[in-house]
Order: sequence, then structure tokens, then C-alpha cells
Amino acid sequence: MFNYLQRIGKSLMVPVAVLPAAAILLGIGYWIDPNGWGGGSPVAAFFIKAGGSIIDNMPILFAIGVAFGMSKDRNGAAALAGLVAFLVVTTLLAPATVAMIQSKPAEQVPAGFAKINNQFIGILCGVIAGGLYNKFAEVKLPEFLAFFSGRRFVPIITSVVMMVVSFILMVIWPAIYGGLVSFGEAIISLGPIGAGIYGFFNRLLIPVGLHHALNSVFWFDVAGINDIPNFLGGQASIDAGTATVGVTGMYQAGFFPIMMFGLVGACLAFIKNAKPENKNKIKSIMLAAAFASFFTGVTEPIEFSFMFVAPVLYLIHALLTCISLIISASFKWMAGFGFSAGFIDLLLSTKNPLATNWYMLIIQGIVFFALYFVIFDFAIRKFNLKTPGREDDADDAEDGEVSVGASNKSYADKAILLLPLLGGIENIVDIDNCATRLRLEVKDNTIINDAEIKKSFPGVLKPGKTSVQVIVGTDVQFLADEFKKLVKKE
Repeated sequence: MFNYLQRIGKSLMVPVAVLPAAAILLGIGYWIDPNGWGGGSPVAAFFIKAGGSIIDNMPILFAIGVAFGMSKDRNGAAALAGLVAFLVVTTLLAPATVAMIQSKPAEQVPAGFAKINNQFIGILCGVIAGGLYNKFAEVKLPEFLAFFSGRRFVPIITSVVMMVVSFILMVIWPAIYGGLVSFGEAIISLGPIGAGIYGFFNRLLIPVGLHHALNSVFWFDVAGINDIPNFLGGQASIDAGTATVGVTGMYQAGFFPIMMFGLVGACLAFIKNAKPENKNKIKSIMLAAAFASFFTGVTEPIEFSFMFVAPVLYLIHALLTCISLIISASFKWMAGFGFSAGFIDLLLSTKNPLATNWYMLIIQGIVFFALYFVIFDFAIRKFNLKTPGREDDADDAEDGEVSVGASNKSYADKAILLLPLLGGIENIVDIDNCATRLRLEVKDNTIINDAEIKKSFPGVLKPGKTSVQVIVGTDVQFLADEFKKLVKKE
């Protein structure tokens, strides 16, 4: 069950990966026409509408992307099945169709059916379609129906199954929708405190890879919050009444001080407290990770360097994230992102009409830089925490220095280096990846050489008896491709 939830979390990153394109297009549009939001410039309107075409269709992108991500071999037939599933459900559960099937006036149809086109339904359709693909992609029909065998059968069986699902949803959807709305309203009613609670659990779930599932509740229209699309919608969201200046963006803004400044301070503390013989190499590793965190908001290389060796620091990190979101939401310092809370996304959002007092996030970030450095530095020395560069000699590289890792190797060389550390070809069952992790299914994860892997990669996780995740970074897809080629060749 846990592995299945992880697969769903990983699959959610497929449609989310398109958001940076929307953020860039909308950001350019707002920069060209910062006052009219497209009304005063045809060129700005062109960019804003292009970005809006992505944001406005996130439910269907979730259906396609999640189905593709859940499929065992990431085949296009799974994506097609996801599209078919979504179209069947949203057509059969449209208010007019429900009124016709139930023989009742349109005004008596529950309000939830007017909102059937949402990310929750998209995710549900994607999960079901992906599961159907995995089960029926290799089915063989009688010879006279052979043309429809295999992957061609998947969209057909998907349409039939989703008809059944639609009739079930016709009964239970009003209650589900009511529950989701109530949850969203309860969180929103907590205001800044709710944002802080979300930030705290967002960080705590990163080690097990389930933070993507939590993010979908707050960032998209799963429970009526929909923070990212509403923010990126800018003036259009304000006009539609789906966004409020000073409120929309509260589940995003507080991450900027953490990712751009706080974790950079943590890196500085790691460098300061590294053993003298390790300091130069730790400096090169941590400065590269800090640079990535500041500019792009990719934090996992930093977080995985200390979350297991110094869990008390990671708990402090989660608490500081909670405090940061509460502060930014309380003072209405707002900015948003399409990918993560790095400098690039901050710059793109500055002209968005929903970005209020965004420059205060930089001042807040400087304060959090100091807080992270002082707190981490004190805790490392006080409790003698084995943060990067402070490992016992037995845990260090054989030459007494911390290995620089595989950073200068080609992806093919990294794959060759990694395979024997994972138990060899006979131990590999399945290879996949998400945004920053190489995700593997293995026969036995007890034979994996964690210590050697950590010398070349930011971290390694074993969420299940047959599951392994190697933390690589945003270029993980290229390593995954080479790893697949190597395993196939072997």
C-alpha cells in the first residue's frame, strides 16, 4: 500500500512538470503589460492566454499525466487511456447529463456536478487508467479480434470501466465533493496557521516521497484551495472571484525564504563545521547544492545530506518552514511559483497582480539565512552531529576525505558505478524516476551498499523491503535512461 501511494505521488509530478511553462508565459505577459494584464498589449495578451491554456486545463493534464506515470512502461497508450477515462466521466457527470439520466430538472442537480471538471477527478481517472493499462496491456483476444489486442484494448476497457465508475460517482460524488469543500474551507479558515501546518508536513513527508500528494491538496483544486493556478491566473482569477489579493499564494510564498536563503545558511554551517581535511570538498558540494536551491528551489540534495544523519536538524528545518509560511501569510507578503520557490520563479511572479510586497520575502529570507546558520551551527557543535564532512573516520572515504562523488562522470559512467552497488543486474526488478530520484524495485534491498552510494549521490532511501530510491537531482532522467540501457544490455 505504501509503495502504491508513492507511485501515485511520483506520477503527480508528470503533469506538475508542465507548470514552469505556464509560469514563464504568464510571467512574460505580466512583465510586458504590468498594469493592463494583457488588456493594453496584444503581445502580452498572447503570452498570458498561452499560459492560461495550461493552467485552465490542469484537470485533463492530471488525468493524462498520472495515467502515463502510473503505467509500468510509460507508454503513450496509458496516456490515451487517461484521456478517455476523463472524457467519459466528465461527460456522463456533466449537470445536463445527470439531469437527463435522473429525469429531474437541471436546477435540482447537486452543485458538485457543476465542478466535476477538477484535479481530483483528473487524478482519480489517471490512477484507474494507469492500473487498467498495467493489467490489460498484454491481453490477447481471439484471432478475429486480434487487432484490438494488447495496448489497443486498454482504451476500450477503460471506457467501459469508467462508465461503471461514473454511475458510482453519480451517487457518491455529492458527498465526496462536500467533504473536500469542507476540508478546504476548514484549512482556509485557519488562515496563516493552516499555511504553517501545511509547510511543516510538506517537509516531513519528503523522506518518504508523499509530499507530492499533500501538495496536490493545497496547490490544486482537490479540496477547493487551488493556490498555484489561482495565483498564476493573475487578474483573470481576481475578476473571476477565485483569487484574493493578499491571500492567494499563502501556500507558496513562505517557501521562498527557506529555499533561497535558509537552506543556503544550513550549507554554510555544514562547511564551517566540516573536518579540516574535508572542508574543501564539502565546500564544493554544498555550494553547488546551495546554488541550485537559491536559483531553482531544488532542495533535496541539501535535505538528504542531513535528514538521516541529523534528524533533529531536519525537524528544526520543518519547524522553521512552518514559521516562515505563517509569517509571510500573516503579513500578506505574497509570491508564487510554477516549479519551486527559487529566484527564477520569484522574478517571474513579481509583476503578477497577486504578488503583494514580494520584496519583503527577500528581507525575511535574509533573517532566515541567519537563523539557519546560527541554529544549525550551534546544534552541530553542541550535539556533535555527523553532518556532511563530520563523519567518523570509518565512514569516510578510504583516503580520509569525503568523495566528490560522481559529479564529473558521464551518465553512462554513473550508471556503471551504481549498478553493482545496487546488488547487480540480478537484483533489479524495475527502474523508474521522478523529479529528482531514481526509483527502483529490487528483489532484496538488504544487499545494497548504502555507504558507497552516498559517496557519489546525495542520498539513498529504502521505503519498502523491495524499494530503493537514489537521490540524484533534477538531471535524474538522463541517469535513469542510461541505467535502463545498461540493464538491458547486461
